[in-house]
Amino acid sequence: MTRGSRPFRPIRARTAAVAAVTATALFVSLTGCGDPGDGSARTASRPSPEPSPAWRTDPASVAALGDSITVGFDACSVLSDCPAVSWATGTDPKVNSVARRLVKDPATHSWNFARTGALIRDLPGQVDQAVRKRPELVTVLVGANDACRAEVGAMTSEAAFRADFEASLRKLRRALPKTQVYVAAVPDLMRLWSQGRQNQLGKQIWKLGICGSMLRDPDDLSKAADTRRQSVRDRVRAYNKALESVCAKDALCRFDRSVFDFRFTGAELSAWDWFHPGREGQRELAEMAFREITRKGS
Repeated sequence: MTRGSRPFRPIRARTAAVAAVTATALFVSLTGCGDPGDGSARTASRPSPEPSPAWRTDPASVAALGDSITVGFDACSVLSDCPAVSWATGTDPKVNSVARRLVKDPATHSWNFARTGALIRDLPGQVDQAVRKRPELVTVLVGANDACRAEVGAMTSEAAFRADFEASLRKLRRALPKTQVYVAAVPDLMRLWSQGRQNQLGKQIWKLGICGSMLRDPDDLSKAADTRRQSVRDRVRAYNKALESVCAKDALCRFDRSVFDFRFTGAELSAWDWFHPGREGQRELAEMAFREITRKGS
């Protein structure tokens, strides 16, 4: 049917066409609020990432994990632990431990679960003890015994060391997601040899079997002896690299390389074995740890 010379469009068809045009315009107005290629609509619907947890410089409780260094072995008397001078939780004012500096009541809010002779494989068990106390800060200093073996071949492998540390941190994080972790580097055992060998009494004591992989035959400067000592130092460096890289994946973990870099002398060593830190060495460890724990920023 025609009206004049133009075809007549039924009302229903015109209504449908208008509705289609309106719907198209509405869709464009909702999705085209920016350059179609700039992804602004997708970005607007994407949730903002949660901020990383902030490191607190004033934890109210401390649990210490590790080996003989952290329990003050040979720092007060021969072949004895002396936790009172521990760099982490000790009560000796001359050492001025991390707990003394940070915790209001160290007697009730600091705990030392380190054990003389402990290896990295013992760390998960110490974590189990620590989580029961729910500390706000956990300190870790372990690894010297893994390198200090009778022979170089008996040292803990880098892969096993990394795996045990990863397991320990994972276990701690599952139980205590907000607890902070301070990880001290394994000390430089090569420097221990270079400083201690200057003391005749110390060299006699080393003959009893202390850290044979590094300290055996301290006056032997042959190529073979140098290669042996360098192997131990390389393994310690590998341990520290593992500690640092695993710790870096956790926003509430800080690795402190300064413990490896510290240029200690005989004055910081135990007069009983020329191997463990004495009181002065414990004081230096406490100072380094406190500086890193209270450092501002990430």
